[in-house]
Amino acid sequence: MEVDVLLVGAGPASLAAALHLKKLFNRHNRLLESGEASGRRLEDPVILVVEKGKEVGAHALSGAVVDPQAIEELIEGIEAEAPPYESPVIEDALYILTKRQAYRSSITPPPLRNHGCYVASLGKLVSWLAGLCEAQGIDVFPEFPAAELLWEGNVVRGARMGDKGRDHEGAPKSNYEPGIEVFAKATVLGEGPRGTLSETAVRRLGLAEGRQPQLYAVGVKEIWQVPGDLEPGVVYHTMGFPLGTEEFGGGFIYSMQDNLLDIGMVVGLDHEDPQMDCHRLLQQFKTHPWVREMLEGGKPVSYGAKAIPEGGYYAMPRLYADGLLIVGDSAGFLNSQRLKGIHLAVRSGMMAAEAIFDAFLKDEFSASTLQGYQDRFEASEARRELWRVRNFRQSFQSGFWRGMFHAGLQYVTGGRGLKDPFPIRPGHARMRSLRERFGDVPVREPRMKFDGKLTLDKLSALYLSDTAHEEDQPAHLKVLDPDICDNRCTIEYGNPCQYFCPANVYEILREKSAGKLQVNFSNCVHCKTCEIMDPYQIIRWTTPEGGGGPNWKLM
Repeated sequence: MEVDVLLVGAGPASLAAALHLKKLFNRHNRLLESGEASGRRLEDPVILVVEKGKEVGAHALSGAVVDPQAIEELIEGIEAEAPPYESPVIEDALYILTKRQAYRSSITPPPLRNHGCYVASLGKLVSWLAGLCEAQGIDVFPEFPAAELLWEGNVVRGARMGDKGRDHEGAPKSNYEPGIEVFAKATVLGEGPRGTLSETAVRRLGLAEGRQPQLYAVGVKEIWQVPGDLEPGVVYHTMGFPLGTEEFGGGFIYSMQDNLLDIGMVVGLDHEDPQMDCHRLLQQFKTHPWVREMLEGGKPVSYGAKAIPEGGYYAMPRLYADGLLIVGDSAGFLNSQRLKGIHLAVRSGMMAAEAIFDAFLKDEFSASTLQGYQDRFEASEARRELWRVRNFRQSFQSGFWRGMFHAGLQYVTGGRGLKDPFPIRPGHARMRSLRERFGDVPVREPRMKFDGKLTLDKLSALYLSDTAHEEDQPAHLKVLDPDICDNRCTIEYGNPCQYFCPANVYEILREKSAGKLQVNFSNCVHCKTCEIMDPYQIIRWTTPEGGGGPNWKLM
């Protein structure tokens, strides 16, 4: 199959790129027809967006605070209904939690002030953007996972979609369909954090040379239906319980329409604790009296998790190559200080579209032309925003309170702080072994009693994500050396995958002093935490059959 532009992943960045590119073509030809510009007319491009989820929005869990300016600029001049925001932010606050008490900060830190922003369901938002794209003649195909890039030397020529209908050993079944090869003049990767194709391109082409390693967090979230008359637009962030002073992270609570509460925890994936369990932390968070009172009489209706790229400007790879552009979370467009990335993702897509448009004018899709994307970014407000927080997340690797000190200093020095760039280590390299963490004291397995109402075990929570994969297919989670997991990791780290995975994918079957790893790949919610946090870096996340994974409700 041949198209002009292929966009991988139907998130805000890819959809914004597709929509903006079509708008640029339409405007160019309209100006030619009116005599306001000269040059050659461009044929309407064939633009294809592919998405691995069952539908657009299926892999975008509700609950976000959106800075609307980028979206307003994107849809300017397009006949469209208003974005499906839940509500303007009517109240925001920071709470400091002890185990029993909640103290409202008298001052909300400026980065957490959300005046002029909206709470939104990301699933609804991307579904709406996909509808705008389709109305402009752009093809958006769900259930099409891009499995590998198509190369001609080091030039990207498109992507191959994943096969359907292979059994667990890889043999074709009766319903076998080979993945189609989609050739394109420009391929845009907007796969979300730690994108499979993006990582391949970065490694092969050296796009991260001279850059810091990307830092990640994982956000684990539940959506609750609560009784009463809940006013949408309230945004609370928390510090403290259940986290200690060694970890970076905190809680959040957003009120939505229809009496829905989004509640979650974000935990940095550069912690030292091999038994850190983000799902368990969320359950503990809900037991706090202040949180418990909000949830009283309600019930959980959805659950999910997602990695968050927090490394900022210094961790961003080169954004372009021959025939290739990387956008959104795949490129690290996120402001970890403001806890916002949707507006930056949209801007990245728009800048990528402008570079692609220039390439069509020149009929030249080499790196020298597509570099216009990087040039636009370096001259943009998006770059200025990320530059001001370029050392924010890195400074918390020295501990919470030192991180707070450095963050304050960076705020008044325009992002510099004491060291620029602030030195960091990859998140997985900071995990300590059981001996380093606990010494010679016998290691106890962390336990928590779940009541099935307020607190849920992992499998009960997973059920709410509506996650499903075809069971008889090759496992999309590859452990490159199972012997390390079964023997060495058991002794050195206590198999941390059983804790840091929020979906019970990695199960350890105990055998005397060692353990045998069982990979329940059908549980996977596609958060990528395992590939990021594995201390041996022997887990590879690949794309499963199209339509597999979570099916988060568009609520």
